[in-house]
Amino acid sequence: MTPVSPLRILVVAPERHALRQPHPGGLEAAVWNRVRWLRRRGHRVDLCAAAGSDFLDGVPELQLPTPRWRRESDVSDTDYPEGHRRRMAEAFDRIRVRLEHAMTRVDVVDNHSLHGAPILWSHAPGIPVVTTLHTPPLPEMVIAANALPASAPHRFLAVSQYTARSWSSEGVDAFVFPNGVDTTQWRLGPGGDDWVWFGRIVPEKAPHLAILAARRAGARIRLAGRIGDEGYFAREVEPLLGADALFVGALRQQELCDLVGSAAVALVTPMWSEPFGLVMAEALVTGTPVAAFDSGGASEVLAGLPGTAVVPAGDVDALADAASALARSSRRDTVRRRVREAATDRHSLARRHREVERAISVAAHSSPVPAVLPSAPAPLGLGTVGDAVEAVGA
Repeated sequence: MTPVSPLRILVVAPERHALRQPHPGGLEAAVWNRVRWLRRRGHRVDLCAAAGSDFLDGVPELQLPTPRWRRESDVSDTDYPEGHRRRMAEAFDRIRVRLEHAMTRVDVVDNHSLHGAPILWSHAPGIPVVTTLHTPPLPEMVIAANALPASAPHRFLAVSQYTARSWSSEGVDAFVFPNGVDTTQWRLGPGGDDWVWFGRIVPEKAPHLAILAARRAGARIRLAGRIGDEGYFAREVEPLLGADALFVGALRQQELCDLVGSAAVALVTPMWSEPFGLVMAEALVTGTPVAAFDSGGASEVLAGLPGTAVVPAGDVDALADAASALARSSRRDTVRRRVREAATDRHSLARRHREVERAISVAAHSSPVPAVLPSAPAPLGLGTVGDAVEAVGA
């Protein structure tokens, strides 16, 4: 691969949570790894993120306000407290002014915010911006994207074909750059008898359905993750916990790898339009098979990989049956190794970040990028990334 010249990059993180372990969710984990990778590659990387994040390097101007909740019971992964959006807008205005000065100007912004303001930085003051679309279309971001003139130095990337198509329907076209897994940290595990579910404890992830599926199959399940909705946890999850369903809380990456790698099967139960589902790729690279609901980009991420099964969303019986079959097969070391090898070939973080690094470099040098219509993509987006970068002579 052609070396990329060092750049000065501002990475804008999602602002709801601090960027540190244990990771609040897959989005934060992906951005945290991005910063580490770009710095290791020799780029000068500044981070714009919530106070308390790793990599802030003592630059207070780049710290974003975190939500100030009046009561613990009000904490939410979907809403914001009164006044927070105004404080965010003021923070982004301050950073925009900083970018206008020659001493603090950057070559490119690598934007992962769920706020519309950083998108408009490519219009005024005209900084090249690469925005990764991690979610279904958000109104504020759609409005900002559609306000950009054709001449603005902006590139949109999407984490799956499914996500790209969703945004395309709102007038925002994107190249497909799937998420990746650091296979040096997510290692092959020995497997075991227990099942596992991990992720954010919120209604749209539906861990309570994973408990019901394991119980119907007569299996014990362990759940790990941050509680993002206290009310949901109290109503739907906590009453189901017991000797056969254990909640172990939020774990750091090493602990989480050990838990997932020692499981017979991982259940993934999205009841929303899952943009990618990083937990599926993470489980697979430990050798643990995955049984998932067919929602959003789940079938795209798992398509053709050994040790996987996709069932209709919400069908607990089908999930229990599929997971039972996968759990039986995962007792063989050869099966787990084959699962890991196939997942590594597709979802290796090193491969993904090299592709993204080149796309960021293209944007920094303001090379024109031809439009890509995600309605007719290459299978799984594989090849689309390389073709897109080669097309602009990176």
